[in-house]
Amino acid sequence: MAQVTKEQREEVIGHFRYEGRLTGDEPYGSGHINDTYLLTFEEAGAGQEKAILQRMNKAVFARPVELMENITGVTSHLRKKIVEHGGDPERETLNVIPAADGKPYYQDSLGDYWRSYKFINGATSYDKVEKSEHFYQSAVAFGNFQRLLADYPAETLYETIEGFHDTKARFQVFKEAVRRDCAGRASRVEKEIQFVLDREETANCFAGLLSRGEIPIRVTHNDTKLNNIMIDDETGKGICVIDLDTVMPGLAVNDFGDSIRFGASTAAEDEPDLDKVSCSMELFELYAKGYIEGCGGKLTKKEIELMPMGAKVMTFECGMRFLTDYLQGDTYFKIHREHHNLDRCRTQFKLVEDMERKWYTMKEIIEKYNSSLT
Repeated sequence: MAQVTKEQREEVIGHFRYEGRLTGDEPYGSGHINDTYLLTFEEAGAGQEKAILQRMNKAVFARPVELMENITGVTSHLRKKIVEHGGDPERETLNVIPAADGKPYYQDSLGDYWRSYKFINGATSYDKVEKSEHFYQSAVAFGNFQRLLADYPAETLYETIEGFHDTKARFQVFKEAVRRDCAGRASRVEKEIQFVLDREETANCFAGLLSRGEIPIRVTHNDTKLNNIMIDDETGKGICVIDLDTVMPGLAVNDFGDSIRFGASTAAEDEPDLDKVSCSMELFELYAKGYIEGCGGKLTKKEIELMPMGAKVMTFECGMRFLTDYLQGDTYFKIHREHHNLDRCRTQFKLVEDMERKWYTMKEIIEKYNSSLT
């Protein structure tokens, strides 16, 4: 996508229902998908108001109107539930600022789609786990998100990225990438290829359970990283789930698993020194406790029992995607050095191996909290 110009933003800002005089307009956040800006407005007698303005990446989200239908449907439901529970809907869910025509988005003269949210004051999102308490609070917040949306009809949501966490389908894409070997790299990564092929059962696990009706489809976030939770600056509590672009029908165990993959690892996602990489059982337990508490009894005992598998499947899937991209010539994930995707894939596979070694510990941790629900 082309760079956003000042003139383009001026056009867009003029087509949203903002109040006051614009006094600030600057890039904001660390996201890599959408273009995000923080706007500041001065309103006579009312002080300062802030808003988030985003250009949606239509290369990633090809149907932005459907995406915004998902978001407005989910946030309206959340507002209602938050009010029922005596919470603050202005801070505990995203609030969409409508365009001048009342739509939750604006399409500019260049064909780009934009949206705007009220800014949540007095809260921070963190890109990495600096305090274990933040990780726990993110677990409670994501669990609470699941609890509040437990009665939302998941089948009414659009798939914003088709097959996003269809691990079985991604396994087939991987095998085709190996067969084609379009970048001529397969001979360099035979060990990694075999690692994936040896775990076809892992790739197919949840598809089989779904087909047999053993686990339900739910409204899921599908990007449950720590930085998608706003932590209140005063209380330290996780107050709001943000970045709802990938909210769609999915599995609660995948949401749990992706959090563990990201947050319970002892090393960065692209750490080349694999000796530094392991899955912290302390952080695993902390997150499991918070997530199960946050869900408030809305998950089935089978879903909770499968949480270790959720962690393994999501980590395996992510590593497989990195390896697939490496085999295809690094066409999807941004790389910042040679063999970057290979480093990423090896880190994920090391985590999978560590989870396999600690499998019974993980199951015992989950069983402790699962049995407490009876």
